[in-house]
Amino acid sequence: MNYRIIWKPQPGFTLLSKPGDAGMKYLSFGMIALEAGQKYNLPAADQETALVLLKGAAALTGSGLERQVIGPRADLFNDKPWTVMIPAQGTLEIEATADCELALCQAPSSRPGPALVIPPDKVKEVSLGKPGFQRRALMMVTEEVPADYLFIGEAIVPPANWASFPPHRHDFDDLPHEVDMEEIYYFRFDRPQGFGIQKIYTDDRSIDETYTVQDHHTVLIPEGYHPVATAPGYSMYYLWIMAGKDRRFLSRPDPDHRWVAEG
Repeated sequence: MNYRIIWKPQPGFTLLSKPGDAGMKYLSFGMIALEAGQKYNLPAADQETALVLLKGAAALTGSGLERQVIGPRADLFNDKPWTVMIPAQGTLEIEATADCELALCQAPSSRPGPALVIPPDKVKEVSLGKPGFQRRALMMVTEEVPADYLFIGEAIVPPANWASFPPHRHDFDDLPHEVDMEEIYYFRFDRPQGFGIQKIYTDDRSIDETYTVQDHHTVLIPEGYHPVATAPGYSMYYLWIMAGKDRRFLSRPDPDHRWVAEG
């Protein structure tokens, strides 16, 4: 089974993944790319939607927003994101005020309410890991944000580092150690020729896959451990989107590699 999807940027909306793909149960994921002045209308659906601004700026109208401008975002690696949560059955007109790219993340929901804008100054930043497996984590849609399934953040990984390491999983509801959450990674690099390595595996190795990941690649993680590394010389960005019924930042490390963090 293939867990990697390659997006070649093109105008408009491109659906990259939906429930049923590669064992995914909840998440839909796609990209919106607009030139300045272009518009995209988000239709009503029985889903909660998170829009994450990756580049540029846009004006949003609908679901309680009156031409709310988000952005600009010029640099994924230095600028914190703007994120907008749209409730179930919410509609939205997106008008690009500059060339822009937005990630569209969706999961089932019946929760009503107005849209919620999460500006950069409300994004929590934490440093995770140790030398050799360090990353900056930006937390946007956490348990503090009203939602049914979505839990979303970004990671910035310095050159020649691993992330999500020691390898961890979130496959089972076993509080307070682990919750069942599927996940998607969307990758960018600070140079277009940058690349990294993504591994996905389960304890019984019923899943055991290794991929080269490059700019605009997406990896689906229905289950399993999922460490990732970036090559020397290249900083890696990835948007991570989790979905589950119990929205918590809890995971269980692979017992074979737990010692790396404890040493």
